[in-house]
Amino acid sequence: MTTEAKRKISASSARSHTRNSKSDSSSPSSSGIFKKLLLLFFTGFLAWFYQSACPPPPNKLGSPDGLPITTPRIKLRDGRHLSYKEFGVPKEVAKYKIIYVHGFDSVKHYAVIATAASPALIEELGIYIVSFDRPGYGESDPDPKRTLNSTALDIEELADQLGLGSKFYVVGFSMGGQIIWTCLKYIPHRLAGATLIAPVVNYWWRRLSVNLSTEAYSKQFLEDQWSLRVAHYLPSLTYWWNTQKFFPSLTVIAHSPKILSNQDRELVPIFTAGRALVEVQVRQQGEYESVHRDLNIGFGTWKFDPMEIENPFPNNEGFVHIWQGDEDILVPVTLQRYIAKQLPWIKYHELKGAGHMFPYADGISDEILKALLLGKN
Repeated sequence: MTTEAKRKISASSARSHTRNSKSDSSSPSSSGIFKKLLLLFFTGFLAWFYQSACPPPPNKLGSPDGLPITTPRIKLRDGRHLSYKEFGVPKEVAKYKIIYVHGFDSVKHYAVIATAASPALIEELGIYIVSFDRPGYGESDPDPKRTLNSTALDIEELADQLGLGSKFYVVGFSMGGQIIWTCLKYIPHRLAGATLIAPVVNYWWRRLSVNLSTEAYSKQFLEDQWSLRVAHYLPSLTYWWNTQKFFPSLTVIAHSPKILSNQDRELVPIFTAGRALVEVQVRQQGEYESVHRDLNIGFGTWKFDPMEIENPFPNNEGFVHIWQGDEDILVPVTLQRYIAKQLPWIKYHELKGAGHMFPYADGISDEILKALLLGKN
């Protein structure tokens, strides 16, 4: 009995040992398959992410199979084309010649100082205004080598090819206003005067007050804070961030009504009137070539700080103006005040109760033109 029991136990133990051996021998195989699947998943994720992060090529402009060209264009030094539109009196008889720089997510047709100003004032003063599509917008070719100074050089070449003379005025709105800083830095000798209307402020300009900049940045919408961080620190991911569906993109790109102040809401019927026919042109070449490149340049690392610019008109032969609404949701008034204080030669105009779109309010564009051209406060 005892021997038989031992034999049974030994056989049972042997079978158990065999089962454990088989189980153990299968573990490395299962682990290897898991690792391969994990590697395959990770590789697929990287491929998907890379494809999602790479912007598509811009849509082609012009014949035979590209987007239609509806306004005149000039050919620039590097072979690109710049599309423009003229307003006001003919340049041949104009007393004042102005180049207008449109804002973010906009086109040449929205030249507010031309469309919202009084036709009688433009005629009386003899004002000629030319607005152009910035690179990648509307009907102007993209600029894959775009830098801080390249648009300023485009402006200078536009003036030369149109025969505007040795000096001309520049006016920029919003992101276009930010570009006027580059004109003051790189082509001051060509300017007769300049106006920056609600110019966008880069929170990383090195001479901004850190406390004021941090405070103003913290008051921005959370989705905007993240979008601007990406544009500043990881510009190669700007396209992905603003096209992915996991997190909200920049409010301006999404056309969120949250960005409108009380006054802006009242002005909506005015600044949207007649846009249906040309609105499609804004991003027609692709979001990357228009709004995303704008973000990367506007909120990237600048080689200079606007507060380091010296007065381009030391003998008062011209003036630089900044116009700002004190209820602007997009551009913090606290930072605009600080910049104006650091540059005492700036003529600073702050409008109480005004939002970002105040140039469309009745009479404001007239005031802006009179201040620039006639020196009226």
